[in-house]
Amino acid sequence: MTIRKGQQWGTLRVPQQPLTMVSCDDELRQLIMSARESGHDLAPVGLLGGDLMRTLGGIADPARFSSGEAIPHLPVDIVRVVADELRETYFVAHLVARHSWWHGPITAAMNAQFLHRWDVSPRCHPNDGKVDIVEVSADMSLQQRWIARSRVLLGTHVPHPKIAITQRATTIVDLTKRTHLRVDGVAWGSGRRLEMTVIPDAAVVCV
Repeated sequence: MTIRKGQQWGTLRVPQQPLTMVSCDDELRQLIMSARESGHDLAPVGLLGGDLMRTLGGIADPARFSSGEAIPHLPVDIVRVVADELRETYFVAHLVARHSWWHGPITAAMNAQFLHRWDVSPRCHPNDGKVDIVEVSADMSLQQRWIARSRVLLGTHVPHPKIAITQRATTIVDLTKRTHLRVDGVAWGSGRRLEMTVIPDAAVVCV
């Protein structure tokens, strides 16, 4: 069940051993995809890095997972994406569609709050059943982008008239032309029409 206002999120318990651990978002994505393809349930996974871990307040300490102490086990959503009705994948943290940071439109679909150093979607929650779509207008000036770039480190780049953030459980993003795509930090070709669907409670992670 996705997070509910006023209710506890996740559980505190001692991790089962041996615990699978991942050091980046793409490693978690690959585990989840393999489990879904095989039809097997994925055991809880320890996070040692990545933007999802940062969003969840993890500290990247492997000793924490074998200390015998109870630690948070948190259900998280993933997002299924289909590009141009041809290719399908999933992401756990984000998908970015852009040609350049400095000109043209930028679209970031966020299941995590952070993208590397940047606090891209300050209100994003990875278990609210929604994906945050952050869109930078193509006519945003270079000067405005420089200012936004400095502010995005602290999440103070929004509100901004040239940056829109919407939250959707399902959405279709029509890009103006074929655009380079990165999924959880890894290049994923290009696409023009993206269909995205949030899959609630797709995995449990430990931080």
